[in-house]
Amino acid sequence: MARELNLTRAAVTSIIQDLSKAGLVREVGSQPSGRKPVVLEINPNFGKVIGIDLGATHMTLIVANYAGQVIREVETPLEINDGPQVCLTHVIRQVRQTLHDLGVPLSEVKAVGMGVPGPVVSEKGMVSSPPIMPNWDHFPIRDYMAEQLGVPVTLGNDAELGALGEWAYGAGRGEKVLAYIKVGTGIGAGLLIDGKIFHGATGTAGEIGHIVIDRKGPKCTCGNYGCLEAFAGGRAIARRAQDFVRKNQRSRLAEIQPVEAIRAKDVIAAARRGDLPAQQIIKEVGYAVGSALSSLVNLFNPSMIVVGGQVSQCGDLFLEPMRKAVDEKSLRVAADHVCIAAAYLGRRSSGIGAVVEALTIALHQFADDNE
Repeated sequence: MARELNLTRAAVTSIIQDLSKAGLVREVGSQPSGRKPVVLEINPNFGKVIGIDLGATHMTLIVANYAGQVIREVETPLEINDGPQVCLTHVIRQVRQTLHDLGVPLSEVKAVGMGVPGPVVSEKGMVSSPPIMPNWDHFPIRDYMAEQLGVPVTLGNDAELGALGEWAYGAGRGEKVLAYIKVGTGIGAGLLIDGKIFHGATGTAGEIGHIVIDRKGPKCTCGNYGCLEAFAGGRAIARRAQDFVRKNQRSRLAEIQPVEAIRAKDVIAAARRGDLPAQQIIKEVGYAVGSALSSLVNLFNPSMIVVGGQVSQCGDLFLEPMRKAVDEKSLRVAADHVCIAAAYLGRRSSGIGAVVEALTIALHQFADDNE
């Protein structure tokens, strides 16, 4: 620790003693050989943190300890279109109910990390002109949640938190330059450089879903035409399937009536069961996403791209056309050195990233309180 922090051994010993007295750090034994230095760890029972991932149609809540271990995970339906008052009231109610079920008082919760599917203005704790979050523009999400719960709250974009979660505990663990792509109702990217999220000047870095890939394409929720999200987002996947069924009944998806009831999750499920039309849709979506990613590969030059969101459940059926497009359309020197893999944490990537953020601000708060 002295070498890593560039401090003297005496200084590190003094700091560790203070942290031990406070209960944040504890001894867990010693090394089996050599001078037998003391092995330390963060005390997992020092407190609890909460990670919240708001999606377009769901909410995931994770209660974790100070070691980042999940104690309880809850997922409930939620319609982001209902607006901040309805959605956040539901979130707060779920937080209180989950803690009650665990027998954990709110006073044990040291911080809350929260992710939302829109561009976040970090310093203000709100979203700005979010395409799939109508009526949320400039609502003070962070401050509202902090006031209601009485604990520090941090707010981030869900794809950025997905990148953080996969970097800390998933497929991208320890990568220096990492991109996380979330393909759900919307499509976004989280960019990490040396373990730090790159937000951009106004918090909109990584909005890959709004790269225009065909100006003659369908209208996107952002108002432009032909965005990647309009071709490959959850609503676009459902629309492709609906159009196919109307013209041709040779698909398991035709069993879903009315046709307008077909959703992206139905297409994914059918593709995984071997339905050829559904598989073709997933392949086309994968290639479209890969085409947009080729620009990201050229500009950002990541060593790894982790793909999350519900479509990633299709595995190589989705990933192979994506890899093919990146290989064909990116600079060779960049394409040859990027690994594209499915999210190890699956649907939990953003929620775990929110836990990591909560732990970070909790530890910073502890340091400030003990200066």
